[in-house]
Amino acid sequence: MENLGFVLACVATVVLLFGAASLFEKIWMKDKKPFSSTHYIAYTAMFACLAGVLMLIEIPLFFAPPFYKIDLGEMPVLICTFYLGPVAGVAAELVKVLVKLVLKGTSTAFVGDFANFAVGCSFVLPASVVYHARPGKKTALAGMGVGTAVMTVFGSAFNAVYLLPKFAALYGMPMEAIIGMGTKVNASIHSVWTLVLFAVVPFNLLKGVVVSALTFLLYKRISPLLHRGDALALKRRAQRGA
Repeated sequence: MENLGFVLACVATVVLLFGAASLFEKIWMKDKKPFSSTHYIAYTAMFACLAGVLMLIEIPLFFAPPFYKIDLGEMPVLICTFYLGPVAGVAAELVKVLVKLVLKGTSTAFVGDFANFAVGCSFVLPASVVYHARPGKKTALAGMGVGTAVMTVFGSAFNAVYLLPKFAALYGMPMEAIIGMGTKVNASIHSVWTLVLFAVVPFNLLKGVVVSALTFLLYKRISPLLHRGDALALKRRAQRGA
């Protein structure tokens, strides 16, 4: 029953996030391009696979227990959602995690992988919504700032209320042992909420700032290449339509 409840929660979260992304795209996205489904799927898959590979490179942090490691998998997903929109961002997040599972499997009874997807979406969705409402450098920066703030608040609360208890239940590790791992790196950690305050909050803030900075620098350089391909893709579609 514990496993079934977790699976249902995962499915419900995926459906909810795709629904929210679709709604945001219809209401706020002002620059949606009429790409073919082939173009849309191909670019989403490309960014997602790159993100899945980047997930394999994990960097431990001195202030957090060893099961919290930072990766740069959100960077290609963020570029994808800036380029194609919120739905593509959620799809890339999902495929990214599936690619990582195929290549490496799970070491957290799938809880960490579910967390990566849900918390990652809490970062890229707000960033995408802000950016696509009025595309530009300033709104890209504002969007990533909003995304970092939302991810920090949501990710921290989600860890405390659901993810850490669920990890303890599915992995078969007492909550006291998990908290103890935090105490080893920071004596101020002595409960779930202090673990969240001193480890999860700075973890999400750091990840948001690093990914945002790298994405901003990289997107400026690859954006001309993407938009050059846009013109060719739209021209070919117009020729086929004619």
